[in-house]
Amino acid sequence: MNTHLRRAAVVVAAVSTAVGLAACGKAKEAGGGHRTKDAKAALTVGLLLPENQTARYERFDKPLIEQKIRELAGTDTTVLYENAKQDASLQQQQVDTMITKRVDVLIVDAVDAKSIASSVKKADDKGIPVVAYDRLAEGPVSAYTSVDNERVGRIQGESLLKELGDNAGKGEIVMMNGSVTDPNAKMYKDGAHSVLDGKVRIGKEYDTKEWKPENANENMKGAISSLGKDRIVGVYSANDGMAGGIITALKSAGFDRLPPVTGQDAELSAVQRILAGEQFMSVYKPYRPEADAVATLAVTLARGKKLDNVARTTVDSGTRKKIPAVIVDPFALTKADIAQYVGKPGFFTLDEICTAKYKADCDKAGLK
Repeated sequence: MNTHLRRAAVVVAAVSTAVGLAACGKAKEAGGGHRTKDAKAALTVGLLLPENQTARYERFDKPLIEQKIRELAGTDTTVLYENAKQDASLQQQQVDTMITKRVDVLIVDAVDAKSIASSVKKADDKGIPVVAYDRLAEGPVSAYTSVDNERVGRIQGESLLKELGDNAGKGEIVMMNGSVTDPNAKMYKDGAHSVLDGKVRIGKEYDTKEWKPENANENMKGAISSLGKDRIVGVYSANDGMAGGIITALKSAGFDRLPPVTGQDAELSAVQRILAGEQFMSVYKPYRPEADAVATLAVTLARGKKLDNVARTTVDSGTRKKIPAVIVDPFALTKADIAQYVGKPGFFTLDEICTAKYKADCDKAGLK
């Protein structure tokens, strides 16, 4: 079995059994003065995801989280779902709605990690534990799960340097970081800089507003105008959506050969661009282990149990220390890696990837 898949399987197995293993106790001990739910009572779980521009949230995160919650808590469990569509104010209103509906636990992937803090406190004050998903929200969150975000940046930086080879010293790269409202963006950025600094010249660097591809496209146009296309040897893009906007700008500028562009999330369009040779790599974050972890944390808290056997580590936010956490490892996805994941849970099918437009590219990559 592939090392990464084996590691993911271990995480899945651990979180799948943790609810049954967790020692009973008051939910207050797990992080907050929360009401305890009887072990056999039906649960109502609130699930708030940040946006729908990135395909992963609707395609993978939502159904996988819902599936695991019902597996752990029973088919009579209700999952109330809302998507904030990249609107922090809307997400705050959604938290208020979940409080009014008296959910037993709330899962939040924050649009803006800082502005959501007051809403997290409202929920906590009402005895509703909040689990931060994928992005570490501030405020009195009870638990957190995500991938190793600095490792994401290191993987991107290492992959870019390896692909550049001797070209690393022959020009400059452009860095397209994520939104400053997302705490993960800083971790990706820090991880990438820890690898890239001193190894390649960074000609231009941007913090891209709201992670939007169109903003990345405009930034890239500015970088090309400023540096000149002959000087750009590579592009660090923090995610796949922005990579798409960057590649559009590179094509419009008339690059004879596209420089290597990184990404993250292994979106379908990015996987197809990688097969076509337009995007060099992405970072694949196994969605099932992360979804299983957040479901297990949420159900454990809703049942009033301790997190000792669920969360094996802790993290600190800007407002809270030692938050129980489950961290999942990410890994690089290049053209050579795609075949081993096709059709597996949390990835795309052959038919989804190999449409008529990409059939020749799929054939070359051995995807049949």
